Amino acid sequence: MSAKRILVCLTGASGAIYGVRTINMLKDLGHEVHLIISKWGKKTLEHEVGMTSEDLAMKVDVTYDEDDLAAGPASGSFHLDSMIIAPCSMKTLAGIANGYADNLISRAADCSLKEKKPLVLLVRETPMNLIHIKNMEVVTAAGATVFPASPAFWHKPTTIEGLIDGLIDRVLTHLHARERTNVTWKE
Repeated sequence: MSAKRILVCLTGASGAIYGVRTINMLKDLGHEVHLIISKWGKKTLEHEVGMTSEDLAMKVDVTYDEDDLAAGPASGSFHLDSMIIAPCSMKTLAGIANGYADNLISRAADCSLKEKKPLVLLVRETPMNLIHIKNMEVVTAAGATVFPASPAFWHKPTTIEGLIDGLIDRVLTHLHARERTNVTWKE
């Protein structure tokens, strides 16, 4: 499988570990990873994972500031193979669903949709209200894939990382960033 250029974004929803493990797996698979972390995503990353945005930036190839609407991912002509927002807050989902591209994350998602590039939103909220569900319907109709952060247990994970990696493995297989196998990611 050839290396892909994948944009990973972390928003302020709980579940920063999803973004961290996504980046780790993508880099292990040899992909070029670009990163945007929202202001609240940085706070959540520090609180939940004990990692700074600078620590995470050292793991990727390119980083962008969420307020830089002149950055490459703000243009449909910028080459990306796919985009993953993990975790995706309901605020970010609402912005994407309604075309409100007020920061680089929602603008890059808008570009992914208009350019027909794979866009995965790993939404993290419970319970969901009708507005959340309708926004998920809208982005799905526009071409995005909504992945609720609902890890499986069939592979009998023994650690939180194993639980998270099982879900991220499904996301990466969906994006053709990992070949489909019957083997789950090793803990």
